[in-house]
Amino acid sequence: MSEKELGLKPLGDRVVIRPVEKDNRTESGLYIPDTAKEKPQIGIVVAVGDDEEIVTVKVGQKVLFPKYGGTNITLEGVDYLIIEFDDLLAIVN
Repeated sequence: MSEKELGLKPLGDRVVIRPVEKDNRTESGLYIPDTAKEKPQIGIVVAVGDDEEIVTVKVGQKVLFPKYGGTNITLEGVDYLIIEFDDLLAIVN
């Protein structure tokens, strides 16, 4: 989803991420209920701020972010996270 489709443009060095949920089953096949799931820490960048000198990630890249960082928002039923670029931990290949 592009920034125009999202209807949200982050300011400065902020990045909008769509967290990627892990599979809701264990390796042995047991289902994990929503109440027992951990918060995802990997997400896909869907929009980047306008500070090109600082923000070096691009839309579509997978990134690792802290468990309890950023601001959670929901747009059209989809959860997103707005986080400052400095708080990102790594780019996931």
